Amino acid sequence: MNLEELKYPVGKFIKSESISKEVIDSAIFEIENFPNVVKAEIQNLDEQDLKLRYRPDGWTITQVVHHCADSHINSYMRFKLALTENVPTIKPYEESLWAELPDNQLSPLVSLQLLEALHTRWVYLLKTLLEEDLNKEFIHPEQSERISLRENILIYGWHCQHHLAHIRQAKELKFE
Repeated sequence: MNLEELKYPVGKFIKSESISKEVIDSAIFEIENFPNVVKAEIQNLDEQDLKLRYRPDGWTITQVVHHCADSHINSYMRFKLALTENVPTIKPYEESLWAELPDNQLSPLVSLQLLEALHTRWVYLLKTLLEEDLNKEFIHPEQSERISLRENILIYGWHCQHHLAHIRQAKELKFE
C-alpha cells in the first residue's frame, strides 16, 4: 500500500452533484451506527493495541477515537449554527494540534461514551430536518466555500467510514 492508500483507505470524499433522500438516509445510518461499530472494534484491545497506528507517523487508535469525538462535536455545532443563523462562517480548528493535547491521553472509552451521547442527539436532529433545512448552509473559511447541511451529512457519513477503516487498518497492519 502506498501512503495515499494508507491515509484514505475508503478513498477521498467526493462531492455529489445530486443527493437523493436514499443517499442522505444511508449517510445518517452510518453516523447513527458509528459509535456501536467503533465500540465493537476497540472494546477488547489492550493498552498496547490502542497505541497501534494506521500508517507510519499516523495517529494511534486512541487518537483516532478522540479525533472523531472532537470532529463530530464540531460538526454537530455547525449544524446547529446553520439551522439558527443565516449562512454562518464556522470556526475551523487545528485537528493535528488537538490530537496532541493532554486529554488525548485518556482512554478512548471516554470519547466513545461522548460519541454515543452525541450521536444520539445528532441523529435525532438529522432525522427531523425538513427539505428547506437540508438546503441551509455554512461557510468554511479554509476553503471559502458554502457547504449545505445536505452535503455535510454525506461528509460525515464518509468521515465515519474513513476513521473506522483507520482503526481496522491499524489492527491489521500494526504500525507502531
